[in-house]
Amino acid sequence: MESTEEPGKAVARRLIRAQYTDETITVYQAYSPQIAEPAVAAGTFVAPFKRDRMTWIKPSFRWMMYRSGWATKPGQERVLAIRISRTGFEWALRHACLSHFERGVYDTKSAWQDLKSTSPVRVQWDPERATDLSALHDRAIQIGLSGEAVDLYVNEWITELHDITPLVRAIHEDVRAGRWDRADAAIPTEEHYPLPAEIRRRLGASG
Repeated sequence: MESTEEPGKAVARRLIRAQYTDETITVYQAYSPQIAEPAVAAGTFVAPFKRDRMTWIKPSFRWMMYRSGWATKPGQERVLAIRISRTGFEWALRHACLSHFERGVYDTKSAWQDLKSTSPVRVQWDPERATDLSALHDRAIQIGLSGEAVDLYVNEWITELHDITPLVRAIHEDVRAGRWDRADAAIPTEEHYPLPAEIRRRLGASG
């Protein structure tokens, strides 16, 4: 994706902010109850979840709230917090390709197209969101898994999977009532996730 920043305007930072430990990182997905409930029971994704479709994981809680409308959009009524291994997460990033061509990340458009045709992972950098879901200047990462990456995600990377919809609904009530301090206090604390230099280069990340 080519830069749309105006001359003289501060460049948006591309940083992964997430809940993470030495071993794991938490990502979010939203699904219908028909997919979410069997996944919670199994501790990973099972039918009717379809492995042949690209599945997008998001480390940013607020961006997940923006995407799902606080778990109100059809097919996204249940929000899942999925803890995956950092080894798996970084495997995905090492095998990723940006969804759009971007000068400075790829030498040529054809080089990007070649990589895109073979990569099982897509990455998008979209505006991070505030608690009121307004767009912020910095960017948050969305990671699309397909093929081999989906199988690894489902079979090996997931260590815990929880339905956090009650928390989402409680925070949404505070947001609707204008209780911003209370809403912010309930949102999971996310910290900058440091990326190895080779992943930063591959994804055009800031850090």
